[in-house]
Amino acid sequence: MKTKSALDHADVKAIAAAAEAEALRNNWAVTIAIVDDGGHLLGLQRLDGAAPSTAYMAPAKAHTAALGKRDSKVFEDMINGGRTSFLSAPVLHGMLEGGVVIMKDGQCLGAVGVSGVKSTEDAQIARAGIAALGL
Repeated sequence: MKTKSALDHADVKAIAAAAEAEALRNNWAVTIAIVDDGGHLLGLQRLDGAAPSTAYMAPAKAHTAALGKRDSKVFEDMINGGRTSFLSAPVLHGMLEGGVVIMKDGQCLGAVGVSGVKSTEDAQIARAGIAALGL
């Protein structure tokens, strides 16, 4: 039997706090979503001023990153590179930059998805949150 690491409640709180701090430091109104390796929502924060649509997009980006075991930007780049048929991929709905996978020892633990500012800034916030784990 194999053993695998998993995010716990303390991890989710640490990620959320660090991501929120990054967003607030830059005056960015965003939604931050944290999911497990199956894409199931563990935490969601919609900061003051974040558009309502971001509460849907952030979890979708995180879900896509977790299930794909790679950052959601990979899928965006694939589609922008001409592989538009990938738009029909089942269960992957947030194929835009801003979903960042959480990896430990080659295993996916989950992902963080952020929505509300430029895609590169969304990813910056997600990475700041993940950095709190010290992986």
